[in-house]
Amino acid sequence: MPKIVDPEARRREVAEAVFRVVHRDGLEQASLRSVAAEAGLAIGSVRHYFGGQADIMIFAMRTFAERAGERLRQRAGRLAVPDPAAPPAEHAAAMEALFAELLPLDAERREEAEVWLAFVVGARTRPELRPLAREMHDDLRSIAARVLRAARLAGALRPDLDVEVEAARVHALVDGLSSHAVLQPEGTDPAGLRAVLRRHVSELSGVPAGDLPAPPGLEDPRAGE
Repeated sequence: MPKIVDPEARRREVAEAVFRVVHRDGLEQASLRSVAAEAGLAIGSVRHYFGGQADIMIFAMRTFAERAGERLRQRAGRLAVPDPAAPPAEHAAAMEALFAELLPLDAERREEAEVWLAFVVGARTRPELRPLAREMHDDLRSIAARVLRAARLAGALRPDLDVEVEAARVHALVDGLSSHAVLQPEGTDPAGLRAVLRRHVSELSGVPAGDLPAPPGLEDPRAGE
């Protein structure tokens, strides 16, 4: 009896192979042949699901976006269902946890950041990748704005702030910290990234950095400095 293959599972296997190839060898090496070899598949099997390298890259980056989106949903916590009785510091910590999911604070997210940077740089000279690069750029700005609006409703955002301007600042901060972590890893560690993010959240919320409770998984003795 022929083996039954789950098409979506197979496509995700290929996406994971793309991540590994791009992470190890760079975007231009993520050809159909190299990705198929990395996934342990015949090149014909990969062609069955994808039309070419651009299709593979676009699917892989959408998989990346879905993964990040799921982490954000899991972290929504206090901001998703605000507790009016909770102190502002708890809501501010929830905002910090959400933004932290966009930073390369562990091996998985560092790999994602490295692949993302390779993708956006590659999209500068590959027109077929530009629409998705732009879409994901805009999505990150939109996510930042939604988090800030939720923080305002929860009383965790200073009332004098312009949400759209602050969303642009958060977007630039996350992009900048992620790029530093990828390009200068020896001088950028997770503790440093967390400390910068915490200081920014303190400015957004008006809650002193030392009064912010550490969200689960983000404990950092430097955070209150």
